Amino acid sequence: MRQLLASLAITLGAVGTVHADMQSDADPVAGEEKAPVCAACHGPTGVGIAPSFPNLAGQQASYLAKQIIDIRDGHRAVPQMTGLLDSFSDQDAWNVAVWYADQEPVVGQADLTPEQLARGEELYRAGDLAKGIPACSSCHSPDGGGIGSAFYPALSGQHANYIVSTLQAFASGARANSPSGMMSDIASKMSDEDMEAVGQYVQGLH
Repeated sequence: MRQLLASLAITLGAVGTVHADMQSDADPVAGEEKAPVCAACHGPTGVGIAPSFPNLAGQQASYLAKQIIDIRDGHRAVPQMTGLLDSFSDQDAWNVAVWYADQEPVVGQADLTPEQLARGEELYRAGDLAKGIPACSSCHSPDGGGIGSAFYPALSGQHANYIVSTLQAFASGARANSPSGMMSDIASKMSDEDMEAVGQYVQGLH
């Protein structure tokens, strides 16, 4: 597991260097002008209007830009967004991403039993060695803020429903655009109860 993470860090370091200039040149004002196309699902400032739609406010810009480009190019299937990004250039993606990254992140609240809380915290902070599940915090940071240089998203305050559906998509292969397929491997080792516990835990993490 350590070798996988080390190898992935080297690969993402190279990718991050390639995109560093594009992020530094991104224009949040131009991004705000393009963002209304996203508002129907993600709200005017990036707060998802329903638990099935992710919060974008305060998200890592590098992660958001990658997702926009992946969806546009067909590397990630999101039926609700079919055609919406066809006119987006890579620079548009980065402009929108930095605008959302500048918005106030959501502070959520967990809805867990004591047993679920303990399991969610265990998985997030320490993982499950017996199942081969690494700690979520190793990539998404202890406070859930993510790691922009590695394209790892912020999870803090994210809708639990969206977290669970995303883990299920990775586990089933319906989504497969994580770096080196790492999330598909991790999610496939998680039970439904694990996914729900982690989803609720990060919803209340801040």
